[in-house]
Amino acid sequence: MHEASSEKAGFLDNYTLFLMAVASAKVSKSFHEIAAAQGLSVAEWRVLACLHDLGTATVSELSRLSLLEQSRLTHLIGRIQTRGLVRRYRDSKNRRSVQVKLTPEGAELAANLVHQAKEHERRAVIERLGKADTERLHRLLRKLMEKPA
Repeated sequence: MHEASSEKAGFLDNYTLFLMAVASAKVSKSFHEIAAAQGLSVAEWRVLACLHDLGTATVSELSRLSLLEQSRLTHLIGRIQTRGLVRRYRDSKNRRSVQVKLTPEGAELAANLVHQAKEHERRAVIERLGKADTERLHRLLRKLMEKPA
């Protein structure tokens, strides 16, 4: 890929969605290795991070936030439940709704990984872009996430 934009650059050199995906993959790689060392896939880490923020969530909420299809998520929750990281239960108000919550062990692991993720972000993003550009990038990404295309 070329560094600068130009008419002669290839399609991917200036295709925003490709650049976002590659940047995310490259910057995330070393943190994903940290999660893997804890026996977690990227998808499992996303679920733990969501529950770290939410406390308790429905499978539907987790599916939306973790970007995982609901049937795949249900299987994944079963795996991390077997590890003792989460527990599932029926919502007392809506028996069709399944709630998911971190166990104390899951909460400790999630908190530890969130701390490591923040440190990784500091080194991999904030130190490279600077605080102002990082905040600008966050604003731009949130703007892209506001409305579906």
